[in-house]
Amino acid sequence: MTTVEAPAPQVWPTLRATDARALIRFLVDAFGFEETAVYGEGDLVQHAQLSWPEGGGIMLGSVRDDGPWQLRAGTFGGYVVCADPDALYKRAVAAGAEVIQEMNETDYGSRGFAVRDPEGNLWSFGTYRGEPRSAD
Repeated sequence: MTTVEAPAPQVWPTLRATDARALIRFLVDAFGFEETAVYGEGDLVQHAQLSWPEGGGIMLGSVRDDGPWQLRAGTFGGYVVCADPDALYKRAVAAGAEVIQEMNETDYGSRGFAVRDPEGNLWSFGTYRGEPRSAD
């Protein structure tokens, strides 16, 4: 059996926020996401795309009680691959992220940490890029 490298990310996790514009600013400032698109007027964010510099990203919007895609704010949890978790840890803490797991090394070879954002979402950052996929 041969293996191939992990593919470029094409899964886009989504979340809702009570103050989507403030969360966007926090995610840009604390973690380094890039604001790619934000649609909406005033406090309402219909759709936003934040790109991760190392590939992939997230989508988010304001909490709404209409339509089929209803998520509560603060219920998201995600893992994000990063090349320099130590620098990102310092940046996140300086921006006010609540540390829920200090910098650590895992038994599967990752170095990383976990934090909570102001909306209550959980974010884990680390060097583990996933296992290569089988070419079969």
